[in-house]
Amino acid sequence: MASEPIRVVGLREFGRALKTLDANAPKGLRLAANDAAEFLIGRVRPLIPRRSGNAANSLTARSTRTAVRIAIGGRKAPYYPWLDFGGRVGRNRSVVRPFIKEGRYLYPEFRRSRDEFETVLAQALTKVAEDAGMDVT
Repeated sequence: MASEPIRVVGLREFGRALKTLDANAPKGLRLAANDAAEFLIGRVRPLIPRRSGNAANSLTARSTRTAVRIAIGGRKAPYYPWLDFGGRVGRNRSVVRPFIKEGRYLYPEFRRSRDEFETVLAQALTKVAEDAGMDVT
């Protein structure tokens, strides 16, 4: 389903080093990950079909210090996974949308804009390090 994940080598050690400088600094890692997620969400939203806009608005950044995460669907748009991946829904599973394992919107856009995503994430992590007082080269 997903393409090869982006791995940041030394991210845990970086988080520990930030914590030794300032107890609140690791929070910046989560915020940096959310910045990268928001970049991707901004790219995906215009691609999602709209009737009410709930499906497009359901994409939210929910990152942790060690992972970039995007939540989809939820109570206002429980149909989002069907919209993105397809399948059968409805009474007697009568509504059919062709199943696409890699999805239609989120994962394909991530693959298309992966280089820019990596750049945004790297810039955000650099800013976290600079704000914590580290020299970044």
